[in-house]
Order: sequence, then structure tokens, then C-alpha cells
Amino acid sequence: MSAELVADLGGELQGPVYTKNEGETLALTGYDAVSYFNGDAPVEGSKEFRVRYQGFDYQFATAENAAIFQTDPAKYAPQYGGYCSWAIGANDALAPGDPTVYHIVDGKLYLNFSKDVAKRWTKDVPGFIEKGDKNYPTHDASEHYTS
Repeated sequence: MSAELVADLGGELQGPVYTKNEGETLALTGYDAVSYFNGDAPVEGSKEFRVRYQGFDYQFATAENAAIFQTDPAKYAPQYGGYCSWAIGANDALAPGDPTVYHIVDGKLYLNFSKDVAKRWTKDVPGFIEKGDKNYPTHDASEHYTS
């Protein structure tokens, strides 16, 4: 039996959201979106503390983190729907973002495919963000990464 939602915040998708498999709704592969911002390493969330935002489920390690997310979900949700920031910025492509390979830039969460890809991204963070911000909205919300 699945846990009940803590809250359904609604919201309209601005683009595709990465999930491990097409049709799934678990965002950030279950990692706690708020945990990225508290100064420690990100942690996996629990089904017990689940909040739906823009049709996708975010899990949290604590009720407190779930409550924090509810106050401003756009602040905590990953940029580009959790897809790889370098791929969107450099190639206008969808590639999975690894929730353990991340950067916080100007208070926003950016994921990358791997540590090697993140090294490429860090060579021109402002440029890749500028390009990613232009490229990501051109992708339909129904798109999903396929290898």
C-alpha cells in the first residue's frame, strides 16, 4: 500500500521532468529536494513524506522538509526538470540528471549526468545556464529521455 500524499500543490509544467522510466511520477529519483539547500549532502526521501508538484511526486526525509517545499516548490525543484544541465545548455538535449552530481547556483539546483560532465558544465556555468534557460522551454512536457 502506498503512502498518502502530504499535499498536492498542482501547478503547470514548464517542460519535461526526468523520471527513471517513462510514465513514472517520482521526481529526483526520490531524493529530498530541500536537503540540497541545508548545507549537507542530499539525502533520499521517504514515501511517508510525499508532495505532488506539477504532476510529479517529490519525497522528503522529514515532515519539516516536506512543509518547507510546500512554501515555495519552484525554489527547491531542480532546474530543467532534473535533466542534465550541461546537455540542455550545450546540446539542447535531454539526458538524465544524477541527483548526486549537483550544483547550487544563485539559489537554484542544477543536476548533471556525471562528474565528468559536471566538470564541462563548470567551465562556463553562466553561459550554459543562459542557453539552458532558452532551450529547456522548447521541449514539450511529454518528452522523456530515451537512450
